[in-house]
Amino acid sequence: MFSRPDRLWQCAADKRCRSQDFSGAAGILAVSGSVFGACEMRVLVLGAHGLVGQAIVRKLLARGDLVVGLARDVERACQLLAGVSFVSGDLNHLVRENDWPPLLEGIDAVVNASGALQSGLKDNLALVQRDSIVALVAACEHANVRSFVQVSAPGAGRRAKTEFLRTKGQADAALRASQLDWVIVKPGLVVSQTAYGGTSLLRMLAAFPLVQPIALPDARLQTVDVKEVARAVALALDNSRLARKDFDLVAPAAETLREVVLSFRDWLGFPKPAAVWRLPDWLAGVVGRFADFSGLLGWRSPLRTTALHVLADEVTGDPEPWRRATGRTFKTLSETLREMPSTRQERIFARTQLVFPLLVVIYAGFWIASGLVGLWQSDDAAVIVSGALGETGARWSVLGGSLADILVGVGLCFRRSFVAACVAAIAVCVFYLLAGSILTPILWADPLGPFLKVMPVAALSMALIAMAEER
Repeated sequence: MFSRPDRLWQCAADKRCRSQDFSGAAGILAVSGSVFGACEMRVLVLGAHGLVGQAIVRKLLARGDLVVGLARDVERACQLLAGVSFVSGDLNHLVRENDWPPLLEGIDAVVNASGALQSGLKDNLALVQRDSIVALVAACEHANVRSFVQVSAPGAGRRAKTEFLRTKGQADAALRASQLDWVIVKPGLVVSQTAYGGTSLLRMLAAFPLVQPIALPDARLQTVDVKEVARAVALALDNSRLARKDFDLVAPAAETLREVVLSFRDWLGFPKPAAVWRLPDWLAGVVGRFADFSGLLGWRSPLRTTALHVLADEVTGDPEPWRRATGRTFKTLSETLREMPSTRQERIFARTQLVFPLLVVIYAGFWIASGLVGLWQSDDAAVIVSGALGETGARWSVLGGSLADILVGVGLCFRRSFVAACVAAIAVCVFYLLAGSILTPILWADPLGPFLKVMPVAALSMALIAMAEER
């Protein structure tokens, strides 16, 4: 459970994270003031190192505000965002009103840019998107934190079909019932130079070679540039005329998913597809359920069933209330993409994300199958090294090697242990080569090349480590 924080993590300009002791608001302000000096507003941002959260944080910092981010992994958050103070906390546990007061001392406003697509190993949506935010709203009322900007989603409502939109809608309802000066903004499909979530999915789909398969190609979407979302949040904090209102942040016109994916394909510089294939709904459902299962193992695939349901219901909104209130309109997708550079790194990312899930499944299956075959054929395998180790030693070596292979394969299945399992795979490969060279050097000349094949296995581990970065 979360308890009163006793350390404030600061990210200096060189992006190294360091901590300072503090006690209550006075300590926070003293430490922060010594690093950042005077500021316009002190804002607590939930989800500060997420796709939308990072854009909001940078916008607030650019105009002179002091930002305090809430993060589960403050070391990682500090690597991503310099110039931000972080407090450690997990929304899965901050579900009571009395969990929040220590985090609100000295705070002028709160921006909630947190969220998750679907419940999984890391997140429980009922806790992360509803209970924690309801508790925070109540705590803000008692702490005299008046301004609260909630980043919600089009279609969010207390009785929405998906847990994602339903829990967002329930938090929105609690905020509307409060006495705070709240603003609820609902971005459409957020487009960003940073590839994560929906923008990662679009790049991945657009990278498909030769043809363009698409599920739900006629689903209508309205996009929005992440920088425009950040500007809207900053304006909502300043403009009292926007208080106690909901706004959809969407481009003026909707486009079909087919049009959006083909626009990304053209932006990335990939050849036009020979054909566009509409995937049957049942196949899309199978892929979504597989992605759901991967979520239980800690992977955050953007193609889970929640995403399919949201797309089926269409991601659309009404941009007119925002235009009437502010006189501003949002860019079209083509205008947004024109302002974003498309380089080699975008193309490489798109292609690697397309094959990465398949590589993980095949690689984990390879190690598990290798171990199971070793156990199944243990007698024959033991014969190979029995001359050097004796019958008993040979049997134990085969048993140990098979179990090590299975453990590596199981570790590769879980997101949290994936990188460590890749490192273990490299270590096992090196051990096999060294031990094999001593005990059975003749295998180097085997026509099937059992030792030679170990080297690309280790190299694949290195490649997967490089591809496993989430943000």
